[in-house]
Amino acid sequence: MQHLTVQELAVWLADSSRPQPVLLDVREPWEYETCHIQGALLITMSSIPARQEELDPEQPIVCICHHGARSMQVGAFLERAGFEHVVNLTGGVHAWAMEIDNSMATY
Repeated sequence: MQHLTVQELAVWLADSSRPQPVLLDVREPWEYETCHIQGALLITMSSIPARQEELDPEQPIVCICHHGARSMQVGAFLERAGFEHVVNLTGGVHAWAMEIDNSMATY
């Protein structure tokens, strides 16, 4: 699985010439409500097996959680299920708040 820093994701999202990824936030609803990257799709980690058919295996997917551990597990699951373009966001939404969007709430 590939890993992406928050700086690399910010550059990707700002580049309209690149296909935009699905920002798959796998945290719990209360975490998502506290803070999330704009445009992120919330599917909790526990719901991924039942809801994976909602995701396009051909589209790039960036898995996001608080620090990067849960999202790495979800990314590995999706890869085993045949998804080929899965990336884990290193440092998660916390790193995004610290390095990209200082106005974002943290917990």
